[in-house]
Amino acid sequence: MLSGRDVNLVYFLLLCRMQLIHTTHYNMDASGSQQLHDDWDDISDSEFLNIPCEQQNIDPQRPFSRETDYENSVDFNSPSVSTSSVYNHNKETLAQEAVKADDARGLKRKSLHENSLSPMQRFHKRHLSVTLLCDQSWCEMKTVYSLLKPYLKRKDLQRTEVQVGAEIHLSRELEIQNVVPIDIRTREDAEAIKHLNMLHMISRLEAGERVREFPVFGVQEGVFFMGVIDELMYNQKGELVLNELKTRKHNSMPSSAQDKVNCLQVGLYKLLFDGLVRGEVKKDHILNHLKLRSTQVLGAGVQAHAKSIGVQVTTFEELADALLIKCSCSDLPCIDLLQLEYYHQGSSGPIGIRVAPFSEAQLRTELQCYLAYWTGQREPKGVDIEEAWKCRSCLYEQTCDWKKNRLQVSDQQAAHASSCS
Repeated sequence: MLSGRDVNLVYFLLLCRMQLIHTTHYNMDASGSQQLHDDWDDISDSEFLNIPCEQQNIDPQRPFSRETDYENSVDFNSPSVSTSSVYNHNKETLAQEAVKADDARGLKRKSLHENSLSPMQRFHKRHLSVTLLCDQSWCEMKTVYSLLKPYLKRKDLQRTEVQVGAEIHLSRELEIQNVVPIDIRTREDAEAIKHLNMLHMISRLEAGERVREFPVFGVQEGVFFMGVIDELMYNQKGELVLNELKTRKHNSMPSSAQDKVNCLQVGLYKLLFDGLVRGEVKKDHILNHLKLRSTQVLGAGVQAHAKSIGVQVTTFEELADALLIKCSCSDLPCIDLLQLEYYHQGSSGPIGIRVAPFSEAQLRTELQCYLAYWTGQREPKGVDIEEAWKCRSCLYEQTCDWKKNRLQVSDQQAAHASSCS
């Protein structure tokens, strides 16, 4: 059982997550046998732990006000710091600001197909998350509607499966590290916590230990991506293994449709992690895509924690330099094995482990196809007719233009066939 403090932390993570869009968790098969109950069966850590600052309406050119200050929980004992450990004592204020922001955005949305701006521009995205792309791979139209109607997404996040999944992930994280609050005042402070996490976890990985909640980021196919790897560890063969925990409502392995989404997720994590250790990520990528101030002096709490783990930095730029040098000059190899661990919520027991295949060429081809929508090269599209069963569990089934058009085409074809018989 989680303590009252941990329950509050889970609540805050979910509250922040309500402003994000990516859902990767479905367990359905072509027979449709589980399709009405599995929409949120699989909960990924990154669903709750990757919280982009722009989703909190933070002006990159100014520090937090007192009304929007929050605390980022870090561990002085481990001293590994969790990127998920963010705690806000004023949850009601945050919720009210989120509703106001959604109302303001809603006034600007005139139609689903607005060609004057690319979706990246239209939805004010400086980067994409891994799980948002995975959501897109399930149904692109659902991803678009989740951006247009975030209040429905927030309502769905109140489901019991989501709450239980968050608790399981948090409990596993707390097995290897504790959390204490650190006051942060700027967006640079918030990103600095992630960088300090990574610096300490790299050292732990080099020592052969396992780590959890490892942030990854980088430019892929011209777009900046961010994500959070659930777990990294070495197996008995000395291979570096990426292990992604998926909690499930049903005590069974996922269907092929869900498996495809999960394999895409861990494959993208591998691309980002490998890019970091190969030295492909540049400081300008971080500063430009996240709109961070290089000369911003880090807060006293952040500097104190940095010092406690042997990092002497004053500005965000100094920390970014230290991280990228550590990544590229460390003894870490590229990830050798991608692993999906399935865990049953009801029995609190394991279901099974699946090794995910990886083909970089195939993955990049898929990635280019998905990004063609975000960069405005094509319109969004829904599922093929063979996968129309996905619509039955969709939040946006009643308002989806793609489904309505498909039904009209089907009715026209049926009428034509009837007239010809």
